[in-house]
Amino acid sequence: MNEEITLTREVEAIQIPSGDTITLPSGTPVVITQSLGGTYTVATSSGLARISSTDSDALGIDAEEKEAKTKEVERLKDAPIEEQVWHQLKQVYDPEIPVDIVNLGLVYDCTVTDEDGKHIVTVKMTLTAPGCGMGPAIAADAQSRIMTVDQIDDARVELVWDPPWNQEMISEEGKMKLGMV
Repeated sequence: MNEEITLTREVEAIQIPSGDTITLPSGTPVVITQSLGGTYTVATSSGLARISSTDSDALGIDAEEKEAKTKEVERLKDAPIEEQVWHQLKQVYDPEIPVDIVNLGLVYDCTVTDEDGKHIVTVKMTLTAPGCGMGPAIAADAQSRIMTVDQIDDARVELVWDPPWNQEMISEEGKMKLGMV
């Protein structure tokens, strides 16, 4: 990390903190500032952006790392649906905080229901700050990750503001990662 990398091809990214979609051209110099949950926060000459794991090859990310993640997904295929969903939520990060949304205490509720023979996941989550421009991108990331679970037919992620989030909601694991313990 913190080594300049030149993008090997054009990639779509999400600008931080606005949440706007931008295109980073091939040859753009970037510095990876965070690599968590399969997404990469990069510093560019025009600010921070988040690049999806599907574009990690443009950053020169090692295929072995991707293979290890694929093996974990394979292991989880036989796990209960709820465990698979929670695993996917733990792969979602606020690009400015090195702790997943579950351990940050941002996920208030996650239920899997059966509606007419279809598995529907409903998540109620919040953000560390109501004005965060990345909120829709983080919620969309959570939704798309949940949809990678084979048995899930639909995922609904709702941003809620009550109760307001505070640092006491961070798990012990999250506090350790943030150096709060």
